[in-house]
Amino acid sequence: MSDSTPSPRRVAYLREKRRERNAVRAVQLALLAVLLAMWELSARLGWIDAFVVSSPARVIATLAGLTRSGELWVHLGVSCLETAAGFLLGTLCGTLIAVVLWWSTFLSRVLDPYLVVLNALPKTALGPIFIVWIGAGTASIVAMTLAISLIVTILNMLVGFVSTDEQKVRLLRSMGASRGQILCKLVLPANLPALFNTLRVNVGLSWVGVIMGEFLVSKAGLGYLIVYGSQVFNMDLVMASVLVLAAAAVVMYQLVLRLEKYLKKRLGVIA
Repeated sequence: MSDSTPSPRRVAYLREKRRERNAVRAVQLALLAVLLAMWELSARLGWIDAFVVSSPARVIATLAGLTRSGELWVHLGVSCLETAAGFLLGTLCGTLIAVVLWWSTFLSRVLDPYLVVLNALPKTALGPIFIVWIGAGTASIVAMTLAISLIVTILNMLVGFVSTDEQKVRLLRSMGASRGQILCKLVLPANLPALFNTLRVNVGLSWVGVIMGEFLVSKAGLGYLIVYGSQVFNMDLVMASVLVLAAAAVVMYQLVLRLEKYLKKRLGVIA
């Protein structure tokens, strides 16, 4: 048997893991199908008011109409663009600020109470301020998204940087490594899992920021559709928009997971 050929125990283990993964997916799909069927059946039998909670059939009809008119892709594209912008800016700027705070202990101690206050502050309170400062448009929505994800990224990454193994830091210092070398050779690689976790968290936070911003000021986007549908009592449009929003968030989350898996493989990070 060659070295590249997996052992029978390894093959059996992989087969068992594949079978378990397929079983989990089958149960997940079955559960979703049961929930949708119960929703539709309850609406048809009058157990729930379809005018208030809609039904899968009415949601599908609404989505079909939005797709034919092209409105769905316009609103979905606007929300996805705003979410991607806020997600990337929040993660990048938050990580860079965390690096600066790790580099300067004095600055970190000075800004610590302000970061705590900003993290505790409800971000919806900042929405009207951004609208007045920046204007009613996409920029204010991205700013809202950035405000929500930025502080969380700073705190998460800073905690990881500060928690880096002190003995390894001392070892590098004893070998004459500069602070920049310690950052690049030890601190950043050691905190890649923290970065991956922050990316996953920021997916949800970015969508929250975008929808909150679109609730306050928008002329397009999934948040706009939800607000408009509720104003005209079109719950079919509201539920359809919510389901599209959920699907878009899941797709973005899966893309982040695939990026994480790819980077771990390339960089040799073991989960």
